[in-house]
Amino acid sequence: FIGCCGLPQRQDTTKSVVVKSWTIGIINRVVQLLIITYFIGWVFVHEKAYQIRDTAIESSVMTKVKGFGLYNNRVMDVAEYVTPSQGASVFCIITKFITTENQVQGYCPEVRPLALTLPLALCCLPPICSLCLPTGRCVHFNDTLNTCEIRGWCPAEIDYIKTHPMMEVENFTIFIKNSIRFPLFNFTKGNFLPTITPQYIKACNFDHENNTYCPIFRVGDVIRYAHQNFTTLAQKGGVIGIKIGWMCDLDQSEDECNPSYSFTRLDAMSEKNSVSPGYNFRYAKYYKMDNGTDYRTLLKAYAIRFDVLVNGNVSDFNLCVRTCLWLGTVLCDIILLNFLKGAEQYKAKKFEEVKFEARHQPCLL
Repeated sequence: FIGCCGLPQRQDTTKSVVVKSWTIGIINRVVQLLIITYFIGWVFVHEKAYQIRDTAIESSVMTKVKGFGLYNNRVMDVAEYVTPSQGASVFCIITKFITTENQVQGYCPEVRPLALTLPLALCCLPPICSLCLPTGRCVHFNDTLNTCEIRGWCPAEIDYIKTHPMMEVENFTIFIKNSIRFPLFNFTKGNFLPTITPQYIKACNFDHENNTYCPIFRVGDVIRYAHQNFTTLAQKGGVIGIKIGWMCDLDQSEDECNPSYSFTRLDAMSEKNSVSPGYNFRYAKYYKMDNGTDYRTLLKAYAIRFDVLVNGNVSDFNLCVRTCLWLGTVLCDIILLNFLKGAEQYKAKKFEEVKFEARHQPCLL
């Protein structure tokens, strides 16, 4: 070939040797048949290697919790037991509180479990308070026991008292609205399928058999699907994952691209650990007295945290991905063998025939 600037360019091609032998020919065809069967059956049909895939899923999740509970003779609504309130993909449903009311800034005795409180004659132990500053002085905890003096919000929190969880949480519902997009194909979809109507939404709760695509989930069902016990989880708290999977084949109808839901306990190791089991956190509500002094109510909340996790991939037909790499060589061979001058000479160089002469062995009687 004559390439750029008139300089000759080299084109490499494969030289073939033709062996005229029935045995070799049969073996060759059998091996070719096995290879073709493998590519058609496994690579193309099962693995769908003719498709191009997009795993860079873009997702938006909005959530909403509904339900009323009774805690310490007080009716609790969603504004009190759900945090954060923005309806994000990670949210907590609080099941019980330890409340310390009317705290003000000042000095007071540190609260310790009784086993760590010292007799009056002894100096106090190193402080264990995590929400205050120790002063280094020992003060009376009561008439017979001493403890460390602290500076901070007083009175100090007593966080080891036992409280009962809000059992109505089991019947609360979680509404999940999920929109996804695969940028490679500019394909968008949501978990609100065309068959879902306002009447259906008002009546359905998700289950694996009859309401597979209902976007409303009962808390007790979610925990049961995650193979957890609600009473234990409500008492100590924990983290539950709600997984939404989008596995779509665009060779089929878009109506076949539907979400699948699964559930799991994400903090399973915490469940097995006796140190800080479950899930809890603290927050405070602040107020101001008439004289301008700040005071607050401290709440230690035990909660079930829900993480909505979205994953998936979408695939579409793209034969060029697998074939374009060798089409160049095949096309060059076709041109050389059929359309250029000197094609016969090229054929003679490319194909070399080897003939086997039959050798007759003498019969042994």
